[in-house]
Amino acid sequence: MYALFEYKGKQYKAEKDALIQVDKIDAEDGAAVEIDSVLLVSDGDKISVGTPFVKGAKVSAVVENSFRDKKVLVFKYKSKKDYHRLIGHRQEYTNIRVKDITL
Repeated sequence: MYALFEYKGKQYKAEKDALIQVDKIDAEDGAAVEIDSVLLVSDGDKISVGTPFVKGAKVSAVVENSFRDKKVLVFKYKSKKDYHRLIGHRQEYTNIRVKDITL
């Protein structure tokens, strides 16, 4: 059984006991998360597609940990104008473990 769900503007595929990396959630480690914006649910032979969401479907997950990704360097440069900027960015993520998918 798997489900496709939308969370913070992005879509993810969830299976039981899967570890999913999503954008940062302000929650403690071990906190429960309920996601009800489920787009599609498949239980092997039957597929339920929502318009836009499947009614009554939920994905239950637990927050594992939060972390910051490696640094991405952005370099801006304009030739002959003596303009150059170096900017770094580290995106914050949270790992969630899917516990259950219900219809």
